[in-house]
Amino acid sequence: MENNRLKQQFDFIREIDKEKFIGRQTYLSDGARKENDAEHAWHMALMTILLSEYANEEIDVLKTVTMLLIHDLVEIDAGDTYAYDAEGNKTKKHREEKAADRIYGLLPKDQQEKLRALWDEFEKWESPEARFAHAMDCVQPLMLNAATDGKSWEEHGVRLDQVLARNKHTAKGSEELWKYAYENFIAPNVEKGRLKE
Repeated sequence: MENNRLKQQFDFIREIDKEKFIGRQTYLSDGARKENDAEHAWHMALMTILLSEYANEEIDVLKTVTMLLIHDLVEIDAGDTYAYDAEGNKTKKHREEKAADRIYGLLPKDQQEKLRALWDEFEKWESPEARFAHAMDCVQPLMLNAATDGKSWEEHGVRLDQVLARNKHTAKGSEELWKYAYENFIAPNVEKGRLKE
């Protein structure tokens, strides 16, 4: 007799392997190639384990890590929308909600509801975990842009005001990490002319 629950779980697990094929615009630290969504998620999960002490509020680390590991799975269907793509961001919410319905819908009902609720929580920014997860989602590409001497920013002609607008809520997750990121990742790239004022 077939275990339908286990089949659903493996259907989901196989489907999310596709996250490895979703390219992002941020380069790896050596600048040789751009990262994919799965690499991005793994990096932020480890960052959360290491940097959770800097959260403004106490957070459930496992919940935050889980949130970060699942939040971009919707991009399997919706694609990665570049942070500074004004046109793409107009339809992002609709595309991602439709993708969340399908992808999380592959799971058994209890797990489907749990992961979808975590995804929705991340999208709403309302919990301490969601705010810290968003801080990780913003700080990680800042760090990699700085490591590559602003390579992606230069390629796309990104301006300082765009980076600041994208990060306007980062300090809500961690004031200390935002201050560090600004001083060590953003300001030096402004001085070098990689980020135009």
